[in-house]
Amino acid sequence: MNCDNCDVVVVGAGAAGLACASDLAAAGLAVRLLEAEDTVGGRIRTDRVDGFTTDRGFQVFNTGYPQVRRRLDLPSLFLRPFTPGVLVHTDAGRLRLADPTRRPRDGIGLVAGRRVKPRDLLALGVLSARALLAPASRLRARPDATTRTALADAGFSEDFVETFFRPFLSGVFLEDSLETSARFFHLVWRSMLRGTLCLPRDGIGAVPAQLAAGLPPQVLRTSSPVTGLGPEGVLLGSGEQGPRARAVVVATGAGAAARLLPGLAPSPGRTVTTLYHAVERSPLPEPTLLVDARRRFLNTCVLTEVQPGYSADGRSLVSTSVLGTPGPVEEAAVLNALAEAYGTDTATWEPVHRVTVRGALPAMPPPLPLTRTTRFSPGRYVCGDHRATGSLQGALASGTRTAREVLTDLTAGPGPR
Repeated sequence: MNCDNCDVVVVGAGAAGLACASDLAAAGLAVRLLEAEDTVGGRIRTDRVDGFTTDRGFQVFNTGYPQVRRRLDLPSLFLRPFTPGVLVHTDAGRLRLADPTRRPRDGIGLVAGRRVKPRDLLALGVLSARALLAPASRLRARPDATTRTALADAGFSEDFVETFFRPFLSGVFLEDSLETSARFFHLVWRSMLRGTLCLPRDGIGAVPAQLAAGLPPQVLRTSSPVTGLGPEGVLLGSGEQGPRARAVVVATGAGAAARLLPGLAPSPGRTVTTLYHAVERSPLPEPTLLVDARRRFLNTCVLTEVQPGYSADGRSLVSTSVLGTPGPVEEAAVLNALAEAYGTDTATWEPVHRVTVRGALPAMPPPLPLTRTTRFSPGRYVCGDHRATGSLQGALASGTRTAREVLTDLTAGPGPR
């Protein structure tokens, strides 16, 4: 496809851009998808470091997302699941909290052992039942508040919120005050219950790679940074005129989108750092997420318990995420916390990789609009998870909506060329 003159140029081959370009091409439009990096994925990337598979930050793949089920061939990703639950490290030892819809006996055992109050187990069951059975439209239409307020209104004790929800959801929202929209929390909780949290055999980068493989030939062009938008299309990093187009879709992260579209409202983001360590022997011989009630780290897990192929030499690979950008002192404190949480000496753990992702997720305080128009100005559109919800589902849904709005506008009449 020669796209010196295109119908649409899409800037950014993350999940949103890939979904948008795919739908536009499927509708018969001439599309060019330009990506600044040497491969697709945006923040959904995988690196190979010293024989280890390391994702750009801790990643999980949720099979419960509707867009995931619609767009991806799940068997070809060779997914392996995490345990449906979480371990919480507390001062009194580990607390195992399982999905109440899949392992109800675990909850009964917690009550019998007086580790969880009956009211909290009941509230958890009611919350989960409503999330599973209520239409998603009803969850979206509920009055919004913070997640902390919603949990209190649902009948959870403050102790249970602090012991379980706050440390667990800190890793989901990338903030530890539970100030994220309750509307988003309810949808995420629903997707976790309806799906399975997994990892692809070849890393999370296999997800955008599969989306890109479905594009028609010559649509995608990598290593093609866009520095600005002109009246006829886009300007490339070399300063030259890029493909001319009737419409341009900016499908980058929030910061790059604001630079390309002056006047776009800023979208604050959350920063997370993930530390990868190689260990001779697995400190937790199960594919389970471990969180800390004292919130010294967001979460940690032995990735090779989920996907053994993440290590080429048989050693275990441990992933640990923390908020912000820790310095040497803070990183040493994290290792000490991991020694306590795993019950092992971490002094010999070998650092493999460290990844800081700025703007890893958009901030999502209430009231959160779950869907917004992607139209920015005539012939200009913007999409991404920062325009919807901070998730793969949000990115794919935003790209889908953009394609729909572009198609509506281009078929309504001739646009500038």
